[in-house]
Amino acid sequence: MRVVGIQHRIEWHDADATMKRLRPQITRAVDAGGELVCLTEMFSSGFSMDTDTIAEAVDGPSATFLADQAVEHSERTGRSIYTVASVPTHDPSCAELPVNRLFVHGPDGLIGSYDKLHPFSLSGEDKHYAAGSSPLTLTIEGVRVSFFVCFDLRFSYAFWDLAHDTDLFVVVANWPASRRLHWQTLLRARSIENLAYVFGVNRVGEDGNGFAHAGDTILYSPRGETLASAAEAESLVIGDVDSANVTATRERFGFLNDRRQ
Repeated sequence: MRVVGIQHRIEWHDADATMKRLRPQITRAVDAGGELVCLTEMFSSGFSMDTDTIAEAVDGPSATFLADQAVEHSERTGRSIYTVASVPTHDPSCAELPVNRLFVHGPDGLIGSYDKLHPFSLSGEDKHYAAGSSPLTLTIEGVRVSFFVCFDLRFSYAFWDLAHDTDLFVVVANWPASRRLHWQTLLRARSIENLAYVFGVNRVGEDGNGFAHAGDTILYSPRGETLASAAEAESLVIGDVDSANVTATRERFGFLNDRRQ
C-alpha cells in the first residue's frame, strides 16, 4: 500500500481557507499513487484550545471534507482512496467536552474513528478535550493500521499493546519544532521496538500561539530505517508499506515473543 503524508501549513482557526489550500495537495498525493492519504492533527484549524470557536459536529465541515475527498478521488481514479486526519469534534454521545477525533474515510464513507487517548496537559488540552478510551486498528488494502494522535507517541505501552496486530502505526501531529528531536527519536523507537512501519505526519509553519513547526514527517521501516522524510516546507512524503515485510522481519527477529509481563 502506498502512503502519502501531506506536510502542510494550517490557516489558524480558518477551516475553509485551510481546506482550500489542501485540495490540490490531496490531488497530487493521489496522483502520486497514494492510497492512504494522511493529513495532520486538527488539520483544518490548528492545535487550539478555543473549542467554542473550532469544535465541530461529528458531521461538520472538516469531517465532511475528508469524506468527500476520499469518495471523489476513489471515483476519479477507480482506486480505493482513504483519508486520515484529526478534527476537534463535539460529540455529546460520548463526552461533555469535545474530543480530538481522528477520522478514517474510504470510498464508501467513514470506516473508523479514534479519540486521542492522551490529551496534552502541558497545553491544557486535558481541560478542554475529553480523553478517548479505545484504540483503533483497521485493515486497509491488506495492511493492518493502528492510529494515534501526537502526544500519544510518548506512551510506548499504547503501541506495544497493539503491536501483534499492527503492520503500520500512523501518528498525525502538531508537534512543535522546539521538541523535534523528541519527535524523531520517539517515532524511530516505536518502529524498532514493535518491528513495524511507523508514519509520523506533522504540520509546518507557525500557529496562532506563535509556536513553530518543522514538519519532520517521516516513514520508518520495521527495522527503524528511514524510507521517506521531509522537513521545514510543505511537502508530500511518499512511501510503500508491505505487511509481508513486517511478517518477515518479525520471523527473523522474534523480539515480540520475548516480552515478559
